Amino acid sequence: MHAGDAPPATAALDPLTAALRSSLPADSVITDPVRLRTYECDGLTYHRATPGVVVLPETAEQVARVVRLCNEFAVPFVARGSGTGLSGGALPREDGVLIVTSKMRRVLEIDLPNHRAVVEPGVTNLAITEAVREQGYYYAPDPSSQQICSIGGNVAENSGGAHCLKYGFTVNHVEACEIVTPDGDLVTLDRMDPGYDLLGAFVGSEGTLGIATRITVRLSRAPESVTTVLAAFESIEQGGTAVSAIIAAGIVPAAIEMMDALSIEAAEAAVACSYPEGAGAVLIVELDGPAAEVARQFDRLKEICSGAFELRVAADPAERAAIWKGRKSAFAAVGRISPAYIVQDGVVPRTALPEVLAAIDRLSAEHRIRVANVFHAGDGNLHPLVLFDDGEPGAGERAEVVSGAILDLCVEHGGSITGEHGVGVDKVRYMPRMFSEADLDTMQLVRCAFDPRGLSNPGKVFPTPRLCGEVPGVRKGAHPLVESGKAEQF
Repeated sequence: MHAGDAPPATAALDPLTAALRSSLPADSVITDPVRLRTYECDGLTYHRATPGVVVLPETAEQVARVVRLCNEFAVPFVARGSGTGLSGGALPREDGVLIVTSKMRRVLEIDLPNHRAVVEPGVTNLAITEAVREQGYYYAPDPSSQQICSIGGNVAENSGGAHCLKYGFTVNHVEACEIVTPDGDLVTLDRMDPGYDLLGAFVGSEGTLGIATRITVRLSRAPESVTTVLAAFESIEQGGTAVSAIIAAGIVPAAIEMMDALSIEAAEAAVACSYPEGAGAVLIVELDGPAAEVARQFDRLKEICSGAFELRVAADPAERAAIWKGRKSAFAAVGRISPAYIVQDGVVPRTALPEVLAAIDRLSAEHRIRVANVFHAGDGNLHPLVLFDDGEPGAGERAEVVSGAILDLCVEHGGSITGEHGVGVDKVRYMPRMFSEADLDTMQLVRCAFDPRGLSNPGKVFPTPRLCGEVPGVRKGAHPLVESGKAEQF
């Protein structure tokens, strides 16, 4: 469903809506068609659906109550945080309830002796750091949208960010989660629990295993020294060579980011970041740690980047922020040079970067679709921005072809169809290209263990949902959900 379509009839949801109104504060249940349109997509606007009902709970108990009512009326539900996701993971159901956690934004506890903080899911990523900055601590995962993305969404997608090369993803910084299970129970998953790592399974499950309502995160000590360097190269190949040399030298920077000429053009148009003129690529390298170690690594870095035609070193936090300004704005910035775009997210081995980038260039030329490349160069996490004019007939379809072919390239070179944005609804069709039917069946057995009724964020991650009573193994004939028209087989 796209903008301009009429919202679906919600008569079938009337009994549930009445029950929700009697269980929640009056302003917590939204059914007005105009207000519902606010929630029809996440950051990936290519996919849209108007939710049947939106609820805005303020406590974990209210979330649990909503989920129990959804179970009672057999209605699917989807959780949403700030709506900044880029895979359609929070795409609502027209026949279901959208549970928005943006009102749950309290920092509940700061425990500096144990390097922990306890927060509600609506707390923004950056707000955690701001709460402990003066005490010399910070929260390490830093997605580009960290000023507005919520920690609940970060947990659902296992978000990373520029500094995940050295510090890891969200899963490496979550110690415990209180969750509402798909049947409405409130339980706590803790890193210290014996047995299977259920917390590890939950983080990154994209809302299919339940909804986080309280998250205990690990805080890190601010490093003694930070050095941020911007190196400008004439070509992206030169920048790629420098990245390989940095890692080969045994240096593990906090971050290594790269932007090509087209993404630099967009950033300049959007935020006037003043990157070196004429650069075919810029490399942002951040070193942190003990002062002596950072100084030693910086001396080696200067030698490795001797081929750069300009090298800038931030002298203070303001200059550091100025260097990062263009990179942090890159996704939104392409809106200045293109009417529409698709943000892609794939991973390749670092050694395959030059070959894959060259192949993306060929795809771009073949389909007459521009591609701006922005990526976490240190771990091979690509974020190609596929640009197109949605007013041009056929341009959207060509962009989709290029976007899908980029994911094929990632898989062919031993990588992945997603690094940190998740599968959501956008990449379900590509899962069989990376996993066998047996692989997907095994993963769905885990999902069925948490959600036997299939009500929690259905239609995401897996190309065809399994019926939780099915016997594992090769299926014969059409899947029952495909046959009934409730699912599509890719």
